[in-house]
Amino acid sequence: MREEQTNTRLTAWVRGRVQGVGFRWWTRSRALELGLVGSARNMPDGRVEVIAEGDRDNCERLLAALRSGESPGSVENVVERWSDPKGGLSGFLER
Repeated sequence: MREEQTNTRLTAWVRGRVQGVGFRWWTRSRALELGLVGSARNMPDGRVEVIAEGDRDNCERLLAALRSGESPGSVENVVERWSDPKGGLSGFLER
């Protein structure tokens, strides 16, 4: 029996030393490896906002990667929000 994929939208706000260190590029690479679409953008307050849509399991893998300590820079905290996918996204952009 084949399991159905459940699409979702992950919005994550990453706090720490995550701007100017290649964090958005690293996040984009991980998201593309997982087949996710979305974006990573610098916010004025120093955080990076990550939006990813796709299979729930792969979004959870991306979230785990954001928290893994393996990214460039230094992640202090990640706040997540889950919601229904909005669609209309293609690829994964660094903004």
